[in-house]
Amino acid sequence: MFKHILVPTDGSKLSAKTVKQAVKMAKSVGAKITGFYASPEYSSAYYGDGYILRAPSSKAHDEATEKQARRCLSTIEVEAEVEKVPCEVMHVVSDSPYEAIIDAAKKKKCDLIFMASHGRRGLSGLVLGSETHKVLIHSKIPVLVCR
Repeated sequence: MFKHILVPTDGSKLSAKTVKQAVKMAKSVGAKITGFYASPEYSSAYYGDGYILRAPSSKAHDEATEKQARRCLSTIEVEAEVEKVPCEVMHVVSDSPYEAIIDAAKKKKCDLIFMASHGRRGLSGLVLGSETHKVLIHSKIPVLVCR
């Protein structure tokens, strides 16, 4: 059975639900978990509707993303502590979350990736893409998807 489960989060309500289910599963099979969060890389300009907007400073960006990562990962730590499941957390900076998720699972020697899917369909699914879908396509490690 599974011994080490990677649990990526994006801080959404669906991710919080997935965290609870992942921790319960880990407890039931005696596995440990690694909570994972990927922050976007810093960009000095943002584009939208024909406008170029100045981004916050690199320092402000780093502080904001670290705060967001801490908030998201603490949810996993608290849930694991309540259920007495061994847990560690990992935060990386990457503009390709699906690749960062797969790389983290390999690096930590996880044997399962347990993640949420928002279930976008149609045009929004095509345009926005799905990090979960990309993980499913590219990962050689089993992926359990929660909706």
